Amino acid sequence: RRERQRFVDKNGRCNVQHGNLGGESSRYLSDFFTTLVDLKWRWNLLIFLLTYTVAWLVMASMWWGIAYLRGDLHEVRDDTYDPCVANVYNFPSAFLFFIETEATIGYGHRYITERCPEGIVLFLFQSLLGSIVDAFLIGCMFIKMSQPKKRAETLMFSHAAVISQRDGTLCLMFRVGNLRNSHMVSAQIRCKLIKSRQTPEGEFLPLDQCELDVGFGTGADQLFLVSPLTICHEINSKSPFFCLSQRSLRSEQFEIVVILEGIVETTGMTCQARTSYTEDEVLWGHRFLPVMSLEDGFFRVDYSQFHATFEVPTPPYSVKE
Repeated sequence: RRERQRFVDKNGRCNVQHGNLGGESSRYLSDFFTTLVDLKWRWNLLIFLLTYTVAWLVMASMWWGIAYLRGDLHEVRDDTYDPCVANVYNFPSAFLFFIETEATIGYGHRYITERCPEGIVLFLFQSLLGSIVDAFLIGCMFIKMSQPKKRAETLMFSHAAVISQRDGTLCLMFRVGNLRNSHMVSAQIRCKLIKSRQTPEGEFLPLDQCELDVGFGTGADQLFLVSPLTICHEINSKSPFFCLSQRSLRSEQFEIVVILEGIVETTGMTCQARTSYTEDEVLWGHRFLPVMSLEDGFFRVDYSQFHATFEVPTPPYSVKE
């Protein structure tokens, strides 16, 4: 079957774009810091470089302007003249003085004299402005680098979901795994069924979201994710798949969105990994191959078999039938 448009990609990216915002786009500017953090890395680096470059050039021009207005540039060779900033005689020297002051290098060759109140005021303004710019941009870069999005790439989901019997009950199952030795604290998994439907009143819901029970009442949705786990949704009278059979699965159109959330043990930040399964990725009458084996004093996980399934005898009828 031709691959159709997904609501959520396999890598967790949501295929939703917001358009025709009108005047609501100004809300992005009211929360400019979050907007800056959400930008892609190339735009963050560009804004980072441009902000510092423009700030440096503007501040260096202000120091050069003070020297120019006071006439310090014309009195360079006069040893008896007391300038505002010693040894500033052109724009490059003013720029170097600003960099030395901003970076607190203090080479000692250029310095402010006490007979320059405008220079002292500009120095205080430069210190305040530099602290604000550093806190804003460096804080933004730090938060962006420490975001747990990359941690989600080491959380695995099986390529396909399966439907087979477990403990005498027909179940929808998929597998999750953690590639790192560090744990996901308070890991919790949720599932949403995305399917179009029409209400009895005639209202059409194109992307209706329905919750799939993966153990809310029993606590099975709270995961101890130190080894690959098989998540199970029991198909019963309360399940949206109560009328689903092997034959009707071929004509259905739905998408199962899986959301795995937890706290990264090393950073304490919340991480979320997502994936989805369309009806073409649900295998009827299959079961996952075992990946755990007992070695000499430890358990080994064979991730080469993580996505592998095999066929098992399964009734082709729905639970309702």
